[in-house]
Amino acid sequence: MRIALIGNPNSGKTTLFNAITGKIEHVGNWPGVTVAKKEGEAKRNLNKTGQDIRVVDLPGAYSISPFTSEESITSDFVRNENPDVIINIVDASNLNRSLLFTTQLLELGIPLVIALNKSDLLEKKGIAINLDELAKRLGCEVVKTVSTQGEGLTELIAKASGVFGRGQQAPFDGSSIAKGADKAAFEAIERERFAFVDKLVQEVEVRKIASFAQTRQDAADRIIAHKIWGIPIFAAAIYFVFSMSQTYLGPLFADILVGWIDSFYAFTEALMGEGVSPLLGALLLDGIIGGVGAVLGFLPLIMVLFFILALLEDCGYMARVAVVMDRYLKKVGLSGRSIIPMVIGTGCAIPGIMATRTIRDQRQRRTTAMLTPFMPCGAKLPVIALFAGVFFGEAAWVGTSMYFVGIAIIILGALIVQKITKGGPSRSYFIMELPEYRWPSLKRAFLSMMSRAKAFIIKAGTIILVCNAAIHIMQTFNWNFQVVAEGMESTSILGSIASPFALLLVPLGFGVWQLAAAAVTGFIAKENVVGTLAVVYGISNFIDTKELLLVSGATDVAAIMGLTSVAALAYLMFNLFTPPCFAAIGAMNAELESRKWLWAGIGFQFGMGYTVAFLVYQIGTLITTKSFGTGVIPGLLAVAFFAGIIVYLINRNDQLVAVGLEEGV
Repeated sequence: MRIALIGNPNSGKTTLFNAITGKIEHVGNWPGVTVAKKEGEAKRNLNKTGQDIRVVDLPGAYSISPFTSEESITSDFVRNENPDVIINIVDASNLNRSLLFTTQLLELGIPLVIALNKSDLLEKKGIAINLDELAKRLGCEVVKTVSTQGEGLTELIAKASGVFGRGQQAPFDGSSIAKGADKAAFEAIERERFAFVDKLVQEVEVRKIASFAQTRQDAADRIIAHKIWGIPIFAAAIYFVFSMSQTYLGPLFADILVGWIDSFYAFTEALMGEGVSPLLGALLLDGIIGGVGAVLGFLPLIMVLFFILALLEDCGYMARVAVVMDRYLKKVGLSGRSIIPMVIGTGCAIPGIMATRTIRDQRQRRTTAMLTPFMPCGAKLPVIALFAGVFFGEAAWVGTSMYFVGIAIIILGALIVQKITKGGPSRSYFIMELPEYRWPSLKRAFLSMMSRAKAFIIKAGTIILVCNAAIHIMQTFNWNFQVVAEGMESTSILGSIASPFALLLVPLGFGVWQLAAAAVTGFIAKENVVGTLAVVYGISNFIDTKELLLVSGATDVAAIMGLTSVAALAYLMFNLFTPPCFAAIGAMNAELESRKWLWAGIGFQFGMGYTVAFLVYQIGTLITTKSFGTGVIPGLLAVAFFAGIIVYLINRNDQLVAVGLEEGV
């Protein structure tokens, strides 16, 4: 039996799906989180029937007639894949809105059970619902559930199994209108639907609400979602997140993990003894354990950050961030919905890019998909922590500023795309149901953190492990497969490949092959930047968590790299704001649905990352040393070339528009 979970956005579908199946899918106290269907098997302790029960979590929708691509997933599934039973998740505190969709689902003739979710809020809001009357009027089973606490799930699955194979009679039938019916007929039946739902809610629901009174939620939103105060509050929140993850809590847990990594390194070294080949020993110890351990050393910092971000999502704050940013994004041709993929992208760029399908306008959707990777994701956090710890005493402001630099680049990029495509300021309306503030669940935040940590560890044990092993081998041998002498690593396979790229990076302040090699491997996975640096510089003990400074024995890593603090900041920004990993580029390709947009996006990301790094290094060097850095002229020419392409595209489109007007097109 296959059960489809269907309901409005932010009704608790994915939380219910996780509770029924035991999976750990990303949930958020705001709409737009689920953009693709997910499937799992119901837990045995909930399934008393003995039959196989598959549960499908579908994106939130307000109507069976889709308005966005993620709503199309829901509509196409119920129309074409014929689920055996539909569980319609209804927000118990908002029957009026939810039941409109319910009446449409009942018309499909598929057996349906209503999960009256968030039932724990009814008493707090002074709401009473007559379940028996509601079930009688709709002609289907109704079960009270609290998905966050797992209440009512056994009864819900039992009711769903009980209606399996039965027909479904709709109490209100609007399906008689043919697809070719005129607009007036359609509007008439929809007015009847609204009237039916209004009357039904009046009969089954009793509310004790002083509608004229301002609630504490309203008072909080007047400050948190304020058009002026909302921005500094957001900045303070992000600063708090990085302070806790990289200065206070994170290093405490990292100290324990680094101790385990050191012990494993020493244990493996002692186990090998003296009879093992030096090349094999170096590959295992320095290339694999040292490289992967360097990345894993930052895992506690990342876990703390994800835990706090999950708390912010669950309490309802992130939805307010979307509202605050809406007015600014509209001015550069984007939509308020564009901020949702960008916030999701702080965890991973891939689901962030996928979330752009909630945007209806094609140009806005493509622009958002192209710009979302500029938000620093979880894979970039080890790079931020590394350079913040080595070159800057106050690590928290570095990570915070990277997020706001990312937002500034997104706004600038949106303006450029708007000029090139001749799109005006966004006229679309941003409508988002603001979830209620609530105490965040420590359990859900912990599960979310562990899910992301698991993904990080899997990547470290697969992609990063293989890459670091390959980097070590390429650094050890030359093209004749002879071992290179110590100090001659630039003649190795890795050195000869990275050296041409290093020349291009001289104007940015880090034109050495080791740093170039780390930047190149970062395109496979951004965590590789840290692992590659550990391998090429021979750093086995990567992080001293007591002072959050990277060390190799008693030697300061900053001295080994030979970078000034300005050049280090430029290198950090280059890695953050050039194209994302290959997997994220693949997601861009799927969502952009245009090779022209894909290559334009990759080129724009390269040009923007190079330009930002160049300006940071050259202007920073001028301020600190009263003179420009090395390679200022070649770098200026490269930046001018990038700017020239943008100007050419803008002027070319101006001419095309002018010709079209002259010809009456």
